[in-house]
Amino acid sequence: MTLTLNLDDAATDQHTRRALSDISLSIAKRKKIVVVTGAGISCSCGIPDFRSSDGLYALVKEQYPDVVLKGRDLFDAALFRDPTSTAVFYTFIAQLKRSIDAAEPAPTHHFIKTLDTKKKLLRSYTQNIDGLEARVGLLGSSCHEAKSTRGKTKIRVKDIRNVQLHGDIHRVRCIACSADYPCSEEYLQLFQSGKAPECPECLSRSEARIARSARAIRVGSLRPGIVLYDETHPLSDDIGSIHTADLGKKPDMLIIMGTSLKVHGLKKLVKDFARSIHSITSTASSGSKKPCKVIFVNKTAPGSEWSDIIDCHISGETDAWTTKVIEDWKKMRPADWEVQQTLVAGVGETSMSGGLQHVKSRVSATAKGKNLPRERENVAPLMAESSPSKDLFPGEKPIAPLSPSKRRQKASHYDDVNSSPSKRQT
Repeated sequence: MTLTLNLDDAATDQHTRRALSDISLSIAKRKKIVVVTGAGISCSCGIPDFRSSDGLYALVKEQYPDVVLKGRDLFDAALFRDPTSTAVFYTFIAQLKRSIDAAEPAPTHHFIKTLDTKKKLLRSYTQNIDGLEARVGLLGSSCHEAKSTRGKTKIRVKDIRNVQLHGDIHRVRCIACSADYPCSEEYLQLFQSGKAPECPECLSRSEARIARSARAIRVGSLRPGIVLYDETHPLSDDIGSIHTADLGKKPDMLIIMGTSLKVHGLKKLVKDFARSIHSITSTASSGSKKPCKVIFVNKTAPGSEWSDIIDCHISGETDAWTTKVIEDWKKMRPADWEVQQTLVAGVGETSMSGGLQHVKSRVSATAKGKNLPRERENVAPLMAESSPSKDLFPGEKPIAPLSPSKRRQKASHYDDVNSSPSKRQT
């Protein structure tokens, strides 16, 4: 059975507060966390979701009252069969992209990045097309920087930190040659008017053929780089490889946030990860208490089909919960948040010359009669005694010390006092 915890009850109910703290501590101890997110994590950014009363479907009906389109029809691949529905789709996507460009990442996005920084994140999977994860530093599968220049894969699988299951609204691709481009302002203005721009790759190839008196080829049009219902993902093979590889790495926790778990492909992905996580016997669990390994954070409770899959449902806003997890984490494990200090200014490097300069400055201060801490008082005398120029005759040069390979080696590594009688030197 799924345990339900109301985030608002944490302030008054001790049992709820303790259970949430235990979950926060469990997250801090995990090493291979898989995060699955939906449109709910971007609602606080000013981006409406797809199914709520004030979501994108409702906005479409208000803006286009004469066009009869259901919510699912607006994001179904069949809309390209009709010019009117295609024009409505382009106009709507242009407005959606402008609202996304004006949005900022939410605390939930920064929480996922924190898991990655602390080496806790195995991978992030998202249904969102807004690309806000890339703004906090998580390389997405649809980003241009993720493209592979060699090998069989289209993307650099090892570098991907966020898998975009439904594509990216900031990219456009050709329906004929599949060429991929950033969604520039020029393309956005054409989408706003309900028109599709021509593909530059197809256009240049067609012009080159005409220049050499060859037959012109079809020039494809550009469309938003998102994946619609009943449409094959252009990176489906690579995403399948990532999914299989992550299952093989034995993840130890699954966090699901801001999704209703209605899409078939996402349901299969979540069940695969949950089955893999539950198959591993937790060494941290004690007694008969069931550990919370699969956590679902959403305002709406999951359906009955998830009762044996989701261990804990946290009812509330994802931003509020992730903020609480970070606060509990810092209180219970402050060592995870300490920053290592170095002798020399710089990130993660220690300079030997910097340390010697520090000692020399202390020696010069001793010579001038300045008061120094007790542990530094003997620095100057020690350096003076070890000086090779001490007690030399006038004009005599100091002898340079021999290298370790030329120093005289003893016949035995035992001394004459502590060695056994048979090994003492005569």
